[in-house]
Amino acid sequence: MTNPRKKIILNEILFWKQNKLLPEHYCDFLATLYAEGKDLQELEFANHKQAVLPLEKRKMIFLIVGLCIAVIALLYVYFTVPSLTMILTVIVAIAAITLFTIAFRVVKQNNLLAPILHIIAAILLFSGSIRIYTTYFTGNNLALFGLIAANCGVWLWSGIKMKLLYFTVSGVLGLMALIGYYIINLT
Repeated sequence: MTNPRKKIILNEILFWKQNKLLPEHYCDFLATLYAEGKDLQELEFANHKQAVLPLEKRKMIFLIVGLCIAVIALLYVYFTVPSLTMILTVIVAIAAITLFTIAFRVVKQNNLLAPILHIIAAILLFSGSIRIYTTYFTGNNLALFGLIAANCGVWLWSGIKMKLLYFTVSGVLGLMALIGYYIINLT
């Protein structure tokens, strides 16, 4: 185990001891075990608040990000000026890509929050695609099919890459619905 990891673990044990989450003798035993027999007073401890980002800060960060995305989405829906629409489309696309990236990293750390970020990013990407269609390709059904197929392809690829059943199923069902619609309307 690397030195920074040991420091984090020792800081967490110190936090447990200070907040009486474990009995003191358990904490002493664990600290001695991870310190590999070294005197605990010689080891430098960081403040226990540095070991793990406090829950309040994480909630605040997600709240701010969520509010920013909500404001951008509202602006995106209510403004129809073409130059502003293009700017908002780019902002929404960047937000969707950023959410995909954050969700990909968060899924390794927090399994409860990641699906929410995945779904929000997918909806933002899909709405951005539809907005591009309505702004630049109105009436061109081939462009609409292409954009929807691209979104379903991204969902399918994401589902396979990250082993997420809901994206895999969404991508497959979306592509099947597109193919079915195309076959029905062809005849």
